[in-house]
Amino acid sequence: MLSTLRTLCLKGIDGKEVSAEVYIASGLPAYTVVGLPDAGVKEARDRVVAAVRNSGYDFPAKRITVNLAPAEIRKAGTHFDLPIALGVIAATGRLGKEPPARLKETFFIGELALDGRLRPVAGVLPMLLALKGRGAAAVVPEGNAAEAAVSGVDCLAAASLKEAAAWVRGECELRPCAPAAAPQGATVSYPDFSEVKGQAFAKRAMEIAAAGSHNIILVGPPGAGKSMLARRFGALLPPMTPDESLETTKLYSVSGLARAGALLANRPFRDPHHTISDAALIGGGSSPRPGEVSLAHNGVLFLDEFPEFSRQAIEALREPLEACTVTVARVRESVCYPARFLLVAAMNPCPCGYLGHQARECNCTPVQVQRYRAKVSGPILDRIDLQVQLSAVKYADWAGLPSGESSAVIAGRVLAARQRQRVRFGREQANAFMAGAELRRHCALPQGASAVLETAMNRLGFSARSLDKILRISRTIADLEGSRDIRKEDIVEAVQYRMLDKAAVPAVAI
Repeated sequence: MLSTLRTLCLKGIDGKEVSAEVYIASGLPAYTVVGLPDAGVKEARDRVVAAVRNSGYDFPAKRITVNLAPAEIRKAGTHFDLPIALGVIAATGRLGKEPPARLKETFFIGELALDGRLRPVAGVLPMLLALKGRGAAAVVPEGNAAEAAVSGVDCLAAASLKEAAAWVRGECELRPCAPAAAPQGATVSYPDFSEVKGQAFAKRAMEIAAAGSHNIILVGPPGAGKSMLARRFGALLPPMTPDESLETTKLYSVSGLARAGALLANRPFRDPHHTISDAALIGGGSSPRPGEVSLAHNGVLFLDEFPEFSRQAIEALREPLEACTVTVARVRESVCYPARFLLVAAMNPCPCGYLGHQARECNCTPVQVQRYRAKVSGPILDRIDLQVQLSAVKYADWAGLPSGESSAVIAGRVLAARQRQRVRFGREQANAFMAGAELRRHCALPQGASAVLETAMNRLGFSARSLDKILRISRTIADLEGSRDIRKEDIVEAVQYRMLDKAAVPAVAI
């Protein structure tokens, strides 16, 4: 007795079609799953046995073999419970002598409780997107109904195995999946930038970072406002486009964080603790999962106390900062996750935090300072576009009333700059991601700017990558000013944001 059902699995954040074949043969009772299953799939046996019996069906005391094809793709997760259980019921003839059309034409996804109820699972949205445009239908748990609805696939919601089996036999109708009433995360709000007193230079740098999606690091003593600026940064970013929202929601669905069932409306703001492992930050595990850099895709990754992260975790940021993707390679599989995030890092100038402070003395030895700074290597710093040195807030600034611009005003300029970039590139792309050909086409040097860049490379030791980043930053500054061409003053301002640890070097001549 053989029955075949259709289901889906995940390969990274992409759905793949899987055939669940259930074969029941005479012999000693046994249950075997083949097709490269993980532990969660193998454990389905006990859930399926209890769910089938508690749904009013007999579970055959025979030799049962479950094959999940194609066998070269690793199968992970608990969503295979429903197709396997229906396959067992169909193979015993309880759904009819001939498999009903609904059984052959529909994709089934769901985890079973021991009493036969269907529980929501992670990754429903990316799995269903693999069916888009194929005219196929799917049955999902009620808990995934809202998430399934945004996929654009014809989906039905079932509450239990018994209900799904009755629908297959044509004895009842299932409810069509409906989207959630409001976008997930629509009520998220950020503190206002006007609350940050002083630090005009840092505020300007944050505006440039938001306008061009440039990575930024803030260095200053405790209490200078580094974390305040970073936690208000999300208010400056433009809204996500539908494509960005869908792509980000897929990542959250794979991670089991989007079960509320709606497209993400707000750009992610991820703030992991510095004790995080490199696998949790970048992604990985025996069954690879997205890390924080991927969960921050199309949003912000804030790393406070940057040098306190492990050296291995910090160095692992090199490739994502350049390639905007993360490839997790394992012996049996290799998956690629998108990771186009905006890095905001914050750190103290030394272990005690008061190196260069106007009023407090630093208690660190030169060796301690060097060891502390060495935790953030040169290659990592070179990949961070904006490097901003903050000083302690003055009493006059602290005692005065907030007088800075509000987040809404700054965000308006950022949005206008992003719109200029959209027109320039003909697609959604920020200046920070300009490739070599685009850099030459859109960042022509104004008269006199070559001497500035030559001095920056020869006297300040800037790398070729640093000069490219200066050009990208200059292009963003010009966009904020509404200028069609880059001006010399834009280049000079951009150089100032690459001057971290260059205080002892003579300034660039204008």
